Amino acid sequence: MEYSLVLENKRVLLRPLRVSDLDALLEVALEPSLWEVGLTRVSNREELANYMDIALKEAVQGTSIPFVVIDKATGKVAGSTRFCGLMMQHKRAEIGYTWIHPSYQRSGLNRAMKFEMLRYAFEVMKLNRVELKTDERNSKSRNAMLAIGCKEEGILRHHMITWTGWLRNSVLFSILKEEWPEIKERVFGKYDF
Repeated sequence: MEYSLVLENKRVLLRPLRVSDLDALLEVALEPSLWEVGLTRVSNREELANYMDIALKEAVQGTSIPFVVIDKATGKVAGSTRFCGLMMQHKRAEIGYTWIHPSYQRSGLNRAMKFEMLRYAFEVMKLNRVELKTDERNSKSRNAMLAIGCKEEGILRHHMITWTGWLRNSVLFSILKEEWPEIKERVFGKYDF
């Protein structure tokens, strides 16, 4: 998978994560609310550098495509996301590790971002399935996934251990290639991305 992938529309630019993004992302990542119900936490430069290093190693291995999220309205870095768990032999991937500064939440940025990623996944990569997961306690994220047309498939009990030691139950969502045309029209068709 090409790691030079750039996705964009009128609202958002998703470009490959680079080591040089550390300072711009640090301004976003130091917002504590981003990590309240997350697997990991970033509370300083070293933790963000480690987080980015893992993402970049996964990119080299071909299992992830990490992006920096840029809000085109302001030109500022708003956060990060990635395609992860890439399994091309099974034509599936996950959209995950998404975090954007609270000032961009509920602004339409996440919806524009998910549209580009889903469009690319189904129309270019020709995937059969895109998965999304979140902590069972993260109602904001769960509602956002439902709002973009994801189907809730179930709960993976004690699925992961968070940075606090909490045994996380993960809620699994998906969209299938057969569902994408209707979701594209119904959910995203009213927006001018």
